[in-house]
Amino acid sequence: MTATLTSKANPRFKALQSRLRTGGIRRDATLLLGAKLIEAWVEARQTTAAERLRPALWLRLEQTAPHPLETALGVETLVLGEALLRELADAGSPPEHALLMDLGADPAGPLAARVIGAWGIQDPGNLGAILRSAAAFGFQEALLGPGCADPFHPKALRGSMGAAFLMPLRRVPSLQPDAGRWYALDGGPGAVPLTAADLSEPLRLWVGNEGHGWQGVALPAGVTRLAIPIQGVESLNAAVASGIACYETARRLSS
Repeated sequence: MTATLTSKANPRFKALQSRLRTGGIRRDATLLLGAKLIEAWVEARQTTAAERLRPALWLRLEQTAPHPLETALGVETLVLGEALLRELADAGSPPEHALLMDLGADPAGPLAARVIGAWGIQDPGNLGAILRSAAAFGFQEALLGPGCADPFHPKALRGSMGAAFLMPLRRVPSLQPDAGRWYALDGGPGAVPLTAADLSEPLRLWVGNEGHGWQGVALPAGVTRLAIPIQGVESLNAAVASGIACYETARRLSS
């Protein structure tokens, strides 16, 4: 029999809240919000990145019909009142379905051939958009530097629209260039124009903080500043800039 929770004082609900409030490097669980995102994980679950997430508990909004995947995934279903699911999802309108996922450790080993890096990206939606563009243009892994939003925050997962299931994500404490080509998107003095850069693999393409880019960050030798020529505005949104650079990379590698 499926259990139904309607009280925020319920011990099981409080335990769910407590577990999901833990973020960043200590996070060991997250929520996939909505049937579309759950289905995207199911479609991608044979990939190494998707295997990092393991289904633990199906959450269904009260008075909502069961989803076929509830049975297919073989996990317990918990029915929640609207106020409870809204609070867990941290959204004005709660989804009809959500899936609690156990989260494994960061991957290790050599980097992929084409890597996107995010440094100090603070907004989960921006981080999700960066990952989504990178995955769409063939990037195979993402590195997350200090100050980055939690990529497994439900809002970041929703913003990435499943990209977090397609690319391994790992946190790094500093920029430590390997033998690949390392670029930091930045329009400052001495930056190489995107049109003149060698974007061949192995490639590590980094985007800096939304507000101040790479200001105050000492880029090590081996990291080249990379500029996207623009007119009439001071700078581009971090997610837009990374999308342009990822597209240009894919265009060249496919030509």
